Amino acid sequence: MLEAASYQDALRVARNLGAAGISKQSFGLAPKILEVDEIARVDDRVVEVHPEVSFRGMAGQPLKHSKKSWNGASQRRLLLAQHDIVLPDRLGGAGVAPVDDVLDAAAAAWTADRISRGKAASLPSPPEPLDGRPTAIWY
Repeated sequence: MLEAASYQDALRVARNLGAAGISKQSFGLAPKILEVDEIARVDDRVVEVHPEVSFRGMAGQPLKHSKKSWNGASQRRLLLAQHDIVLPDRLGGAGVAPVDDVLDAAAAAWTADRISRGKAASLPSPPEPLDGRPTAIWY
């Protein structure tokens, strides 16, 4: 899917593999995903993080509200604060970024800190080998 020449081609590949499809956003990220994949194959410092997995790890349970809702954004900001990542009310020039993108970046920073201190967990646990490399989502 990532190497498809067009969105329609990627969609066709996804459906042939039994998936419902692929979002245009995901297809638009394909060049960067392939670039990072190439680096990750030779540099084990590159790990996969998914912010919602990180937030679930912080909460110890699934979150009830979407990150795009007021309740969801408030809950995620509170979770970050409970884990010593306090987002200020004003972010200067970065304050024009969508709220959910700021929260996702902060969750990724939380995970990066846990990885650096040897405290991170993974899904699956233990990581599964893929092309000879342990593969997982870290939180």
